Amino acid sequence: MAGKQDKAAAKEAAKARRAASRERRKQIFEAFKMQRREDKALIPLMLGAVLGVTAIAVVLGLIFNAVWMFVPLGVAIGALLAVIIFGRRVQSNVFRKADGQPGAGAWALENLRGRWRVTPAVAGTTQLDAVHRVLGRPGVVLVAEGAPQRVKPLLAQEKKRISRVVGETPIYDFIIGTGEGQVPLKKLQSTLMKLPRNITAAQVDALETRLAALASRGAALPKGPMPQGAKMRNVQRTLRRR
Repeated sequence: MAGKQDKAAAKEAAKARRAASRERRKQIFEAFKMQRREDKALIPLMLGAVLGVTAIAVVLGLIFNAVWMFVPLGVAIGALLAVIIFGRRVQSNVFRKADGQPGAGAWALENLRGRWRVTPAVAGTTQLDAVHRVLGRPGVVLVAEGAPQRVKPLLAQEKKRISRVVGETPIYDFIIGTGEGQVPLKKLQSTLMKLPRNITAAQVDALETRLAALASRGAALPKGPMPQGAKMRNVQRTLRRR
């Protein structure tokens, strides 16, 4: 009986994996069609990557008298480069459409790669300005989005509030924008990823527990912007996994 149950469970798991794989392929195809309509340079760039790398591989194969080995390798590398180009241009397109929309900062933070603990809108205003809190190996990161004259006092207030709880843990703060001293939305993720690792994973867990008592007082915000073509967000995750 147990053997039959195990086989049935394995069959269901395999079925679920196939369904998930089909869904990922569908998402990628839909995103490709959407990006192709808006980005006339996409296909030339992808074809150029495949053909260019393949041409280099043919030349190397002729030089070393091993075309049979270099050409398949060149095609594979070219295809990988084409996928990277596609992913980067999709990401750039999504960030361009999201920029300036309420909740765009929270959306970008929630799509950070790695073990970041994101709490959207720990402080905010009725004009949808907000301060988001992020915990990670660098320490505590406060990210504000909205009008600078309104979010600067929010940042200062939130920084003072949590400093009583986090002790000597570093606290970083950023304002999303294109002005002097601000971080553009498209560079927000890379900016956080470049921060130094100041604390351990265990300390991050302890910080999260201590900060959990701080109730969110921010204004209600959408979890992320919904620009035209926002479904591409799932494609970015899929491409990172592949």
